[in-house]
Amino acid sequence: MSHTVTGDAALAALPRIRSSWQAAAYRAVWRWHFYAGLLCLPFLIGLSVTGSLYLFKDEINGTVFAYRNVVAVQAKAPLSPDRLIFNASEAVPNGRPLSYTDPAAPDASAIVTMQEGGRKTLVYLNPYNGDVLDRVDRDGEFMMVLRHLHSLAYFGPNANGVIEVVAGFTIILVVTGTYLWWPRGQTGGVVSVRESPSKRVWWRDFHAVTGLVAGLGILFLATTGLPWSIWWGQQFRVWSNEAGLGQPRALWAGKPVSTVPMGQVLETAGWAMQDAPVPKSAPVSAGGIGTDRAAAILSQLGMPRGYELSLPTGPTGVFAAAAYPKDVGQQRMVSLDQYTGKPLVDVHFGDLGGVARAVQYGIGIHKGEHFGLANQLAMLAFCLATILLAVTAGVMWWKRRPAGRLGTPPWPRDQRVVAGVSLIVVVLGALFPLTGLVILSMLLIDMGFQFARTRMAG
Repeated sequence: MSHTVTGDAALAALPRIRSSWQAAAYRAVWRWHFYAGLLCLPFLIGLSVTGSLYLFKDEINGTVFAYRNVVAVQAKAPLSPDRLIFNASEAVPNGRPLSYTDPAAPDASAIVTMQEGGRKTLVYLNPYNGDVLDRVDRDGEFMMVLRHLHSLAYFGPNANGVIEVVAGFTIILVVTGTYLWWPRGQTGGVVSVRESPSKRVWWRDFHAVTGLVAGLGILFLATTGLPWSIWWGQQFRVWSNEAGLGQPRALWAGKPVSTVPMGQVLETAGWAMQDAPVPKSAPVSAGGIGTDRAAAILSQLGMPRGYELSLPTGPTGVFAAAAYPKDVGQQRMVSLDQYTGKPLVDVHFGDLGGVARAVQYGIGIHKGEHFGLANQLAMLAFCLATILLAVTAGVMWWKRRPAGRLGTPPWPRDQRVVAGVSLIVVVLGALFPLTGLVILSMLLIDMGFQFARTRMAG
C-alpha cells in the first residue's frame, strides 16, 4: 500500500528550507519540474531505449546481421561497382539503381539501393563474387526502424516537433532539478541516499543523486539532438549558413545548381549539408563516365572507404558521394560531372564553418562515434540514467499521490514567486519556440483550472 503525502506535509519531507520565500520558490520550481517530467519522461524512455541500441550499430550489424554485412576476405580483387549494380538489378528486376555503398572494410559487404515505384530496397552483395546476401526493404532495415522510432518519423513529418518540445523540456528538467537538488543543510540526498527503498525519501535521494551524476550528460544529449529537429534545427542551420558559419557557399559560387537538396539524394549527407544544392552536369553528346570510372576518380581523390555514391538522374544529374567515417575530420562530400568526371564540388570537413563543425562533432559524440568504446559506454550510461530517473520519478509520484487525483505539487501562496519562477521557465522555453508554445498553453490551462476551483469554492 502506498503512503500518500500531500501539501505542507510533502514539503516537510523534502530538504530543510530556511525562509518562507525559499519555501515558496521551492514549491514553484518543484511544480514546473513535475510538469516537465510528466510531459517528456515517457518520450525520454523511448529515446533512451532506441538511442542505446543505435549506439552499437556496428556491433549489432556485425553479429546479429553478420550474414548480410560480413563476408570472408579473399585474395582476389573485389568486383567492379558496375558489376555489383548489375547483380542487384537482377535481384530486383523491376527496380532502378539509386545508389551504391562502397564496402567500408575488406570483410564488409557492398550495398546497392534499388527503387521500385515508391519502395526502396537494399541489396547486400558479396563484393568478391557478386552473390546477393540479402534483400531488405529500406524502411524495414533494423537500424532504419530504430532511427524512425527515435525521430518519431513513423507518426508523420510533423511528429519530429515533439522531439524538439521534449528536448526543450529536458533542459528545463535539468535546470529545475539542479535547483531542487541544491544542498540546503540536509545530511542526505546530495551525494548519498537515506533510508531504505520502502521509504519515499530513498527514492527521492536516489533520483536526486542520479540526476546529479548524469545531468550534464542528459543536457548534452538534448542539445546535440536539437539540430535535427524539424523547426529549431532547420532555422539554426539556415542562420549558420547565412552567417557564413555553416555550408561553404563559396564552393558553389558561379556554378549551375539544381533545386534538389543533397539530403534528398544522399542518406549520409550530414546535418551541415542537408540543404546544400546538388550541382548540375553540363550535358554533352558523348556518353557518361559510368560508375566504375566515378569510383576510380573518388579513389584517386582520396575518398574514405565506405562512401555512399548516388547515381545520376537525368541529363544534368551528377555522381554525388558522401563519406562520414567515425573520424569526423575525414568526413567529405564530392560531386562529379557525369560526363567528364570533373569534381564540381569537393567539401572537406575543414571547409565547413565553425558552427557546422561543432554540430558535426556533437552529433558524432551523441551517436558514440568518437573515442571508441568509451564514448559508446558514456552515452549508454546517460541513456540508462534517463530511464532510471523516469522510474524513480514514477515511484516517488506513486508514493505521494492523493487518492483519485494527479498529485501535482501545490503552487505557493505568494503569487509573486509563482510569476517569477514561471517567467524564468517561459524565458528558457522561448529559446526553443515549440517548447515555449507548450509552456504558454500549460500556463493558460493551469490558470483556467485555478479560476474554476476558485469559482467553485466561492
